[in-house]
Amino acid sequence: MLKLAAFDMDGTLVNVSSSWGFVHEHLGLSNAEGLRRFMEGAIDDLEFIRTDVQLWKTVRPGISVFDLEEILARVPLMPGARELMRGLRERGILTAIVSGGIDVLARRVGRELRMDYVLANGIRTDATGQLTDEGILRVPIKKKDEVLARIQEQLGIHPDETASVGNSEIDVALFRRSRVGIAFKPEDQAVRDSATDVLAASDHDLTHVLRLLDAFPAD
Repeated sequence: MLKLAAFDMDGTLVNVSSSWGFVHEHLGLSNAEGLRRFMEGAIDDLEFIRTDVQLWKTVRPGISVFDLEEILARVPLMPGARELMRGLRERGILTAIVSGGIDVLARRVGRELRMDYVLANGIRTDATGQLTDEGILRVPIKKKDEVLARIQEQLGIHPDETASVGNSEIDVALFRRSRVGIAFKPEDQAVRDSATDVLAASDHDLTHVLRLLDAFPAD
């Protein structure tokens, strides 16, 4: 039976494609170059975070965690998110966020949706709350399966008792550790091909996920 449901955040639980990108756009910036270098393997996760923060500081030198909280407070939940989590709680299913997004937003989403586990990346701050250039890596973007595996091991839950929901190629790693992988409004063909179920753009409400999980295989 289903015991754990793991979720990507950006583009899945919240209605923006990237929490990092949302901050960039708010500040009138773009880190397309950093993204390109990361995807090519020229920089690692922590250096990618560093390029983001350094770019923010070019327009807001004293940017703080409080600024991030104010900016990310504007990010809307995906339609149906509250109803989905309520339904999972009623069924006794544990829930987790496994996201390469910003922990400030992930914690807010986890609180609002009353989720059990929240894992996302962040930025260290100084004594005044200002952002340093040092990232906090909890979810390597290309290794989400390893993060989910640790959660499963901690809880004593098998991959066959797990479902995962994501929207992009990096969420395929979650599907590998799950009996059911649901591609929600998928961004690319890779996530469609790797999923057991696909919810297209027309199925934009997360309550459709609950319908699929109610059909979770029992054997």
